[in-house]
Amino acid sequence: MPAHEGDPGRRSYDVVIVGGGHNGLVAAAYLARAGRSVLVLERLDHAGGAAVSTRPFAGLDARLSRYSYLVSLLPPKIVRDLGLDFRVRRRTISSYTPVERDGRPTGLLVGGGEARTREAFARLTGGEREHTAWQRFHGMTGRLAERVFPTLTEPLPTREELRRRVDDEEAWRMLFEEPVGVAVEEYFTDDLVRGVVLTDALIGTFADAHDASLKQNRCFLYHVIGGGTGAWDVPVGGMGALTDALADAARSAGAVLATGHEAVRIDTDGRSAEVVHRTADGESVTAARHVLVNASPQELAALTAGTPPAPAEGAQLKVNMLLRRLPRLRDTSVDPREAFAGTFHVAEGYAQLAAAHAQAAAGDLPTAPPSEIYCHSLTDPTILGPDLARRGFQTLTLFGLHTPARLFERDNDAVREQLLEATLAQLDAHLAEPLADCLATDADGRPCIEAKTPLDLERELGLPGGHIFHRDLAWPHAQDGVGRWGVETAHANVLLCGAGAVRGGGVSGVPGHNAAMAVLEDLAERGLSG
Repeated sequence: MPAHEGDPGRRSYDVVIVGGGHNGLVAAAYLARAGRSVLVLERLDHAGGAAVSTRPFAGLDARLSRYSYLVSLLPPKIVRDLGLDFRVRRRTISSYTPVERDGRPTGLLVGGGEARTREAFARLTGGEREHTAWQRFHGMTGRLAERVFPTLTEPLPTREELRRRVDDEEAWRMLFEEPVGVAVEEYFTDDLVRGVVLTDALIGTFADAHDASLKQNRCFLYHVIGGGTGAWDVPVGGMGALTDALADAARSAGAVLATGHEAVRIDTDGRSAEVVHRTADGESVTAARHVLVNASPQELAALTAGTPPAPAEGAQLKVNMLLRRLPRLRDTSVDPREAFAGTFHVAEGYAQLAAAHAQAAAGDLPTAPPSEIYCHSLTDPTILGPDLARRGFQTLTLFGLHTPARLFERDNDAVREQLLEATLAQLDAHLAEPLADCLATDADGRPCIEAKTPLDLERELGLPGGHIFHRDLAWPHAQDGVGRWGVETAHANVLLCGAGAVRGGGVSGVPGHNAAMAVLEDLAERGLSG
């Protein structure tokens, strides 16, 4: 998508959307399909934000999901409503977690059928208890998912309304009222199993299992309710396939997507607004009835001269790799094609996660950085060109935990390299050959590996502090100062439709959908629905 695509042409629209990430595109498609004139202003020369695919390695036809990489929270309703040509595939293996016990390499494989999972638990833990607890615990979260997920595209329920909808006092206590670490320790005794469960509470969230703020609970909740099942699926064609489908849906409905246009100010009296935006050729002003900000709450405050929220801080390392082949495992009972097909947990035992958090909170890089890895191309080989697929190349995506942005402020480049080396050393401890021996090389002879720190994400995508959710996730129910849809701001006709909205975070399209619904309701109330 070239710079300056979609010249705004006119100077007034029903809706101007600031930011062409996937949530902004969802809102644009809904509103344009409802007959509203819509302009999307995107600072970069392409739409998509963090939900994009790219070929990062010179001379190699591998189209990787560069930032966001799995899909769970995208409601099928949005795909149906917008007629998106977009599909996901279910991973046959949920996870594999290697560990050394009694001097021998082993691990826990979850997936491949109930009998196989039960056998894996018994082999690791020496009995049936942990698997029975696993079934009971995930039965509880599964019922919760069925009841909570549909509410994400409805007006915000009150806390009591959501509690009644959940209709499970044990689940409510464990996930909404006390630190999730209490539940993990109550259900499970094995350190490795505890760690596997806890990781869902720590993705992009710097917290301990017993953090009194319960931000780890909110993260856990969003990770286990996705799709009404909690399953995390692989986007066919990579994450850019979703962005492409959304952009096509918005354009075909009449929305104008203007890339290379950076919004710099929003002036509003609550009923009409003007958006000042800049290109390489100078500044322009576009009028609108409504403005949707598909950016962080910090950016919203800057655009509207509002009071900025508390600083946000990301805490992850994202690594993309292209391999000539998958590495062999020390645990020879598991095929690497299965181990890497699901989530491959590294240094994510319960005690390891606690130690890594404590070290990072004290200002030090974790000595054993926890991470999780998966191979997109095993489930969806379409992201590889025919020659690479024929030669057996594979991708690996790594997401590291407990590395807050503050650790990189001294020297981002040097700390990135130090952390990457330590993270891969933790993986190598479970491999029968060094990962470096399996990496492909690009057209310039360089290893096919790229790493992104929170500071890199802040610079490249405008994520505040590199926080992938723009700020700590919020409970999916009404709270003081939050409006009907969870997208409202201090200005009646300016809405927040990015990840920082209530029920934001992840690749979901939910804030985009909800902001569009709020606009259409407002127009109807003002007699402007036609």
